[in-house]
Amino acid sequence: VNNAGIIDRGGAETTPLSVLDDLMDVNVKSLIRLTQLAVPYLEKTKGSIVNVSSISGICAFPAVTYYCMSKAAVDKFTECLAQELAPKGIRVNAVNPALIVTSLHRRAYMSEEEYKDFVERGKAGHALGRCGTIEEVAQGILYLARDATFTTGELLKIDGGKSLLVPR
Repeated sequence: VNNAGIIDRGGAETTPLSVLDDLMDVNVKSLIRLTQLAVPYLEKTKGSIVNVSSISGICAFPAVTYYCMSKAAVDKFTECLAQELAPKGIRVNAVNPALIVTSLHRRAYMSEEEYKDFVERGKAGHALGRCGTIEEVAQGILYLARDATFTTGELLKIDGGKSLLVPR
């Protein structure tokens, strides 16, 4: 499971390219490197890879342009790698969660109070009327890693219906 990720806010008009570099280094290049290290083992065991992406790779959101770009790259990497590794018996999939209650946003740019407000407002942006949990994402990862033996190249939305409501 490739689960490295950071987020930063800002649109392309004013956000320095160094922010894009940081996002691509962590969100994309680290997955590539970990995959390169794991493939020889996975080839022997016929294992699988699950990349943790984001609904932001599928849906566009303002003020997180570079983050969306990095997650779109993860999605395309997942699809291309699925084709590349299928002949070796390695399945490659991704989960694309929407707003999940974690420390990601707080670590990046939100105070505790801002985050509480963000989560509260975020509930309305999901068809199910709530944010997701880490456990719900883990269930999707487990399904793709273990049970989905005839599934590869899949981008599994774990988004409470958020992608159904975009654009807002």
